[in-house]
Amino acid sequence: MKEFKTIEVKRSIFEDNDADAGRLRKELKEEGTFLLNLMSSPGAGKTATLKRTIEALKDEFRIGVMEADIDSDVDARAISETGVRAIQIHTGGMCHLDADMTRQGIREFGTKDLELVVLENVGNLVCPAEFDTGSTKNAMILSVPEGDDKPLKYPLMFSICDVVLINKCDTLSVFDDFSKEAVKERILKLNPKAEVIYISAKTGEGFEEWLRWLRKEIREYRM
Repeated sequence: MKEFKTIEVKRSIFEDNDADAGRLRKELKEEGTFLLNLMSSPGAGKTATLKRTIEALKDEFRIGVMEADIDSDVDARAISETGVRAIQIHTGGMCHLDADMTRQGIREFGTKDLELVVLENVGNLVCPAEFDTGSTKNAMILSVPEGDDKPLKYPLMFSICDVVLINKCDTLSVFDDFSKEAVKERILKLNPKAEVIYISAKTGEGFEEWLRWLRKEIREYRM
């Protein structure tokens, strides 16, 4: 039998998406639009956190929200109640958004007159972390009831986020096995530059710190 050599040519399946994301990021920078990619598992409180954030900032910044879901327009309707522009993106069964899908949403939405656009990604701790959307910054929400072990189970999500909001901190007395020290240590081990902020979308606890972080990032971006 004739011998032959086998070689492996490795090319990231995300290479094209990464290049497109870089182009989109450059375009948004040129128009001065800050795109925040907000991720979490279902039920962690993305929409509730977003609504409270919008109410606090809508007199300071021109805000728009792109809601991504496999189906329904529940979240877009909820955001519309705040008075800001909102659009619903259906992903056609996909559990994430990539740069091209984000671009399509932006094209339909129109962002040139907006200073802050929030992309509320599909509820999932796996797929959204794998695809660069072209966002300016990545944020994620971990809720206390989910447990302090999630950074161990879903390391990529925590590795790519600039800020981790730990929501439902008003339930810490109920979920007393949730260790604030352990979860922060696990997050920072994966991502030493990540900001970790405890909030409650229900009571407003911790929101001043979160809003300070967001204001600072937007203003530095637009300088």
